[in-house]
Amino acid sequence: MRVTQGAFSFLPDLTDEQIRKQVQYCIDNGWAVSLEFTDDPHPRNTYWEMWGHPMFDNPDAAALMYELAECRKVYGNYYIRVVAFDSTHGWESVRLSFIVNRPKEEPGFRLSRMEMDGRNMRYTTTPYATDVPEGKRYA
Repeated sequence: MRVTQGAFSFLPDLTDEQIRKQVQYCIDNGWAVSLEFTDDPHPRNTYWEMWGHPMFDNPDAAALMYELAECRKVYGNYYIRVVAFDSTHGWESVRLSFIVNRPKEEPGFRLSRMEMDGRNMRYTTTPYATDVPEGKRYA
């Protein structure tokens, strides 16, 4: 199962050159770019670990691409995403995020069904990755 979060997630993985161009687009729009990583890509897990600091006033995508290469050395079998933050007054939020690295194997999610009062059902998704302790997933 392929995790689909952020922009471009239904497309084939972006090449480093395509990532660089997207990052440069973000920088040209005045957005601060940063990298985040996780081994739990559940859709409600919006708080991924941050790699380094956000890059405010960065004129060139080369700096983020260097940090991406370093992050891949350490967390190459985790999910890594680029986040572009717009600090413009009135917006002050993430404008764009997209996955730039995935584990070799994406185990997917299990769907759990719980019967409630009457004929009501409640469904929950749980990632198979969380069956293994944090830090040992995707080893």
